Amino acid sequence: MSAATRAARAAAAVAVLGSLPYWLPPAVVRLRVRIFARVNGEEGVPVPGPGVGTAAFERLYAHPAANGRSRGAALSDLFWYWLAPGPEVHQEHLEPGPRYEAVARTTRRVLTTVRRQEWERIVRRRAHDVLEPLTGGGTRVVRLRDLAMPLWAAAYHEVVFREPCPDDVRALIVGNADDVVSALKCTGVRHMDRRDRLTCYLLGRIRAGDVPFELPEELTDHERACYLQGTFFNTAVVQMSEATAHVLLAIATRPEVRERLRREPADSAYLDHVIEETLRYYPLFGVAHRITTDAITIDSGDPHATTPVTKLPAGSVLLFDYARYHRTGVPDADRFDPDRWARPRQPDLHHVPFGVAANRPCPARGIAPMTLRTAVEEVLKRFDPVSSARHDRSMPNRGPCLLVPRESSTKLQGTAVRLAAMRVRDRWEDVTRSLAQLAYGSWMVADARGKRLCGTYFDAVAPGVTTPAPATAGHDAAARCPVTGEGGR
Repeated sequence: MSAATRAARAAAAVAVLGSLPYWLPPAVVRLRVRIFARVNGEEGVPVPGPGVGTAAFERLYAHPAANGRSRGAALSDLFWYWLAPGPEVHQEHLEPGPRYEAVARTTRRVLTTVRRQEWERIVRRRAHDVLEPLTGGGTRVVRLRDLAMPLWAAAYHEVVFREPCPDDVRALIVGNADDVVSALKCTGVRHMDRRDRLTCYLLGRIRAGDVPFELPEELTDHERACYLQGTFFNTAVVQMSEATAHVLLAIATRPEVRERLRREPADSAYLDHVIEETLRYYPLFGVAHRITTDAITIDSGDPHATTPVTKLPAGSVLLFDYARYHRTGVPDADRFDPDRWARPRQPDLHHVPFGVAANRPCPARGIAPMTLRTAVEEVLKRFDPVSSARHDRSMPNRGPCLLVPRESSTKLQGTAVRLAAMRVRDRWEDVTRSLAQLAYGSWMVADARGKRLCGTYFDAVAPGVTTPAPATAGHDAAARCPVTGEGGR
């Protein structure tokens, strides 16, 4: 082999290696999608999609027969696997019926009993606890989701128990919530010991009479602990941490947005517009699935559709794609434009960040925007967020960011080298992370299919019964936690 040939091969190897961050992660994502579809099987009606157009999205979502949640869908086994213990009493996965109504009523009562002013006070105080140790020490490098999670863990503990959260309990909640979201993003596997420790803590508080509101009578003590864990210390903490990270990263990666927020007062409407646009551009929910409990005939609403009327039999799995729906209707939907919310709302602007009110909407839809704004304000009072990291809806990188002290605006000019290093590091982390996601995700999907947590649970329910009866003296196997096996009072 000649020296020229060796040099050419070496140059080709270097080129392939150097280009890995640009082609390998997208290729692995495509492979993961194919593996997931093969393991789970082909099921589901995409909405919007070939059978159901964009114009029918909200009407179908609100249809009273589109209210099944877990029973009868292979996808449910995967979600139950990620949300265990207690997915059978998780508000988002309960079937319609008395247990769901009791749980949803309790959640609304917990969230609305606290007045808006008190919510703001709690969030500002907990933000101070998290941010104060970072002040006075120059520019900080953080992961925004990791920064936000202790804030929301402590805030929701205070809302639930009406008392400040001890540091060790906050660490317990954060460890559990991080475990949940890492498994959902396939960047790590589940660690049941973390979840079980939080379940035991909550069970102890319930049995000690420390919960200052009535919990659903239909649930056993263990199910009540799982309900609190799933609703407030899994979903609420994870989703609010994700939302906070998305808003701050959207600001950090867009200098024009960041500079305008610096120029305008903190109480201006522009921050609200940034939050709305972030929730449109990076929706917290990817795909929500619902199972039809009766046949549905839906008009597409599009006179030019090839199939103007779609008939969906009972048991159809509807896959409502929030991200796709939010990107339809307006010609510049791929542009991040907070000012679109300052103009009169366009009729074709599709935006359902907290679901559709007629069908299992997010119970925090009235609280989340206000508390999210409060948390973001507290960060912006102290720091300018600056980042060169990749920002997508899934955000598996947890939002790498520089927090530049607000009083040192000139220091923004000295961040170029650090931002360049962050960009390179983020791209190469994406290579190893995508391979880890492929391995973890494939294993968890296969393991979830083998365990069939949801299917096994409903197999124990008599045919025709939508929701299992509550446990009696701890002997009803169907009401036990499908992972730990505990039930009863």
